[in-house]
Amino acid sequence: MTIKDVTPIPKRSYSPSSSSSDDVAAPLLPKSHGDEVAYDEFNGASFSGAVFNLATTIIGAGIMALPATMKILGLVLGIAMIVVMAFLTDASIEFLLRFSKIKRSRSYGGLMGDSFGKPGRVLLQVAVLVNNIGVLIVYMIIIGDVLAGKTEDGTHHYGVLEGWFGHHWWNGRAAILLITTLGVFAPLACFKRIDSLRFTSALSVALAVVFLVITAGISIMKLISGGVAMPRLLPDVSDLTSFWNLFTVVPVLVTAFICHYNVHSIQNELDDPAQIRPVVRSALMLCSSVYIMTSIFGFLLFGDDTLDDVLANFDTDLGIPLGSVLNDAVRVSYALHLMLVFPIVFYPLRINIDGLLFPSARPLTTSNVRFGCLTAGLISVVFLGANFIPSIWDAFQFTGATAAVCLGFIFPASIILKDRHGRATSRDTTLAVFMIVLAVLSNAIAIYSDAYALFKKNAP
Repeated sequence: MTIKDVTPIPKRSYSPSSSSSDDVAAPLLPKSHGDEVAYDEFNGASFSGAVFNLATTIIGAGIMALPATMKILGLVLGIAMIVVMAFLTDASIEFLLRFSKIKRSRSYGGLMGDSFGKPGRVLLQVAVLVNNIGVLIVYMIIIGDVLAGKTEDGTHHYGVLEGWFGHHWWNGRAAILLITTLGVFAPLACFKRIDSLRFTSALSVALAVVFLVITAGISIMKLISGGVAMPRLLPDVSDLTSFWNLFTVVPVLVTAFICHYNVHSIQNELDDPAQIRPVVRSALMLCSSVYIMTSIFGFLLFGDDTLDDVLANFDTDLGIPLGSVLNDAVRVSYALHLMLVFPIVFYPLRINIDGLLFPSARPLTTSNVRFGCLTAGLISVVFLGANFIPSIWDAFQFTGATAAVCLGFIFPASIILKDRHGRATSRDTTLAVFMIVLAVLSNAIAIYSDAYALFKKNAP
């Protein structure tokens, strides 16, 4: 699989009534980048493994910011926005899959190349590069904050290991991130098939559910004891500034559902590629349920004191028995979850940067030297970024408002509007225009609001 589109010569045959591009066995190891190639196929991925891999792609750091979106939007509007974003994500992925079927494109980049030529494919690769490197750096920073602690505004927040063992050189931020990189990220990043990560993906989703169950349990305990107030149901809009602030949640919601860059890779390895649509819908239903429950219980637990990263709220006294133990359980489970999400997000990053740097080379999976060099180089960039960038939450919001929204909505909608093969319906066109208008308008306002707030914060 490469970012450059190819037309495979299938090894499996199908009846004429059931043949389609989605039914053709997708390649793993193409012999060349040419139009007529032969493949060593892998088509053994299961339905459940594909669901877990896609769900792990979706659930990442975005879940931590969702309770804060409830603080801004209120529970009613916040939950409605999660549902709407899930439906829009499903529609945009359906666009990609349907038009890939028409052209027999085996990748997102190949589809962009078919619609817009080489500039479209390169633009897609750059967007994946910006989005995924930013996301991976955020993951590593969160892991460092949780395990090694952080100092912010003169206040030191103890990490889990620091709280357990005291401060030592081996549980400092740099040492923890180095150990995690060499012991977890590097080995998991060396798999050449995304299906090889299905077990770690299942464990990752389970850890996210553990985080949800503990948060829900704490919320219910405090609710029974009268320790929480009724959460706000609707947004508090008192002036124009608070109205514009509503749009700042859009990049967070967009980032929370981005998985488009892995859909083709997962489909290509499915035993039955036609199952990709139920795979997508199952993953979206699973993730939406986790998102809604996390948002409700996280906001219920902390109310208007909910921080942008709700994980930081678990550094305080919960006021319940075994509160410190539950705090540590929440933080450790989520740190482990992010460690297992890392390789799933890293996988398409490596493929896309290879297509960007070596568009005419043999497929990446056939060159161990190139595969190893790109893997080591990208992991090193992420590691250095996590150590030298103190906090990139503001930058993460800008990334969500640019690269992520392009990958999730603007690019799929543009493919529909381009309609190179004349197959788009009037409903497709209307929905595509709605996606682009909503994405451009809301994210432009979000960027302006974030920039204005950042300017005021840093103004003398």
